[in-house]
Amino acid sequence: MKDAYDVVLLPGDGIGIEVAAEARAMLELVAAKTGATLHIDEITCGGRYYLEHGSRDWPEGAEERCSAADVIVLGAVGWAGPDGAPVTMADGKMAGWSPVIGNRMRLDLYANIRPVRCLPGIKHGISGRFAEVWSPSKVDMIMVRENTEGLYSGMGGMHTTGTQVTAATDTRIITRKASEKVIRKAFELSRARGKGAPADGKKRVTCIVKNNVLYGCKLFLEVYREVARDYPDIEQDVAIVDAFAMFVLTQPEKYDVCVTTNMFGDILTDLASVLQGGMGMAVGCNVGDDHAMFEPIHGSAPPLAGKDRANPLAMLGATAEALGWLGHRHHDARLIKAQAAIEQAIAGVVAAGAPLTADLVGADQAAPRSVVAKAVRDAVSASL
Repeated sequence: MKDAYDVVLLPGDGIGIEVAAEARAMLELVAAKTGATLHIDEITCGGRYYLEHGSRDWPEGAEERCSAADVIVLGAVGWAGPDGAPVTMADGKMAGWSPVIGNRMRLDLYANIRPVRCLPGIKHGISGRFAEVWSPSKVDMIMVRENTEGLYSGMGGMHTTGTQVTAATDTRIITRKASEKVIRKAFELSRARGKGAPADGKKRVTCIVKNNVLYGCKLFLEVYREVARDYPDIEQDVAIVDAFAMFVLTQPEKYDVCVTTNMFGDILTDLASVLQGGMGMAVGCNVGDDHAMFEPIHGSAPPLAGKDRANPLAMLGATAEALGWLGHRHHDARLIKAQAAIEQAIAGVVAAGAPLTADLVGADQAAPRSVVAKAVRDAVSASL
């Protein structure tokens, strides 16, 4: 247990700034209630920062501050320039690349872990109507996405003939080393959970690939089979990615822990968030052996910025995961207790059906972001 923990907070752009403020308020509440010392180092970053400064998407020295932190909490990045297009830096990368993908690669946050749970009381918004489509008893899985290579390795470019771009390439890199680390993490998570899939209670790791076509997936599956031999207590399962995209919605109860490559995981975890009530409920945990960064998986949503309408629950859930990761890493029961208190408070607000934002109940019954976040904080305060 440490005397104090250094937390880097990266608000980013748009609603990222707003939900990050709620994360900060929650961290300050937890510190006051538990006696844990949390030093918060807030670093501006993202598309708007780049527009204002013109060379970098966060300050000089930000990399070192993130490396030195005990944990990182991220809001969301992404902003449009004067032409309405997303802001891109001179090197062709999205403005906001440094705090997100840059941190993942530099700090070797090789596993993107996304819990997918349907809380009792959640209504699923589909075609403008809100109803319970998936039962909470059927949805309880963890999606694990390789987080440092694949199609997001940054290798590729544009071919220009005259003044016209006539071809573009993105090179997908799948390595044995990165595959082995993330697959082993998936098996360890299944073993640690110990409860298996909702349908049958069996511990199971599903490997999601397109190995009938792609060489990278052939290697990923080969490594999966090798790693699986070390976990005879956990059932093996292989799914072709396009079929999985259907089955995760039609038969979610089959899945315990799922593991896949970077871009497949990026797409499928957003799809799976529908089971939770949408991306406003979905948490992303970027985890390595020595560092971790936690975020809501929704974007910066510029049209919602400044309107007090963003759902803060994913950000507060990410804050809970950050505290839990710190607590387990440093054997600090105060932080583990705080994680449980935040998660229980979120579940309590959802079960009560109010106050909730428009993405969960519709515009007519919607409460402001600030009201929802305060309801969660009040419940945490009472619990701690």
